[in-house]
Amino acid sequence: MIARARALGHPLCVGLDPYLDRIPTLFRRGGMQPQHADTALAVEEFCCRVIDLIAADVAVVKPQVSLFERLGWRGWCALERVIRYARTAGLLVLLDAKRGDIAETAAAYAQAYLSEDSECSVDAITVNPYLGPESLAPFIIEAEKAQCGVVVLVRNSNADSSVYQTVNTQAGPLFAVVAASLAKWQDRLAGEATEWSSLGVTVAATHAGDTERIRTALPRALFLVLGYGAQGASAGEAVRGFRRGPAGLEGGVVSSSRAILFPTFDSAAAPWEKAVRNALARATGELGEAVA
Repeated sequence: MIARARALGHPLCVGLDPYLDRIPTLFRRGGMQPQHADTALAVEEFCCRVIDLIAADVAVVKPQVSLFERLGWRGWCALERVIRYARTAGLLVLLDAKRGDIAETAAAYAQAYLSEDSECSVDAITVNPYLGPESLAPFIIEAEKAQCGVVVLVRNSNADSSVYQTVNTQAGPLFAVVAASLAKWQDRLAGEATEWSSLGVTVAATHAGDTERIRTALPRALFLVLGYGAQGASAGEAVRGFRRGPAGLEGGVVSSSRAILFPTFDSAAAPWEKAVRNALARATGELGEAVA
């Protein structure tokens, strides 16, 4: 991921969030009800077309599992095919699943998404640490075997996340406690080609000061930066906590979903495909300037 971001000159990650009510008319089939077979096909076609439009210009895509899951078994099949399509196109796939459990259950989740022989194998997955550090261990073990990544929720951009994540404890705010607890996993998943680890954490561009605190605790962790674009954070705020590398600031990816997938467009004057490419160019341009 770092090598690809260096080559591209920006850290943009495009989220694949196929909200049924926002999918453009040219992909829609029937009433787009979740239980209808044609809906899953429409979602798959939409996501694959997005991949066609962005594959040459980004390193990572981030499918949101819930938006496939709500379509039932057909949605799971569509997700598997979209993942394979993205990887065939040369993209890394970060699955936004936010899994979190203990013991054998956590191991089953880890094997389902990180094992090389899984039907839904991806390059990294988001996980929830609420059940404690040892709930992450099965994901770390599987990631180490498959040379994949694990992204832990630490600081998020939705306003309500602060209700829990900034609660003060004797050791500091809860997000800082979580970050500090991940240091051993950061070191365990340290890479050989760069200084970075395959242990990732979420940070919020909307809470840039907290990002610096997380970077101090986890100097080698990759950041999944949330809050850029539709949520109002600037490109400069998004790369807060990145560090200078051989090709500019680096240290993670910056996620953007709605701004890329669902830009405003005129079907006659500026078709959807062109609007997506324009939105992509704006995002990569802004982030490229921010990391230069």
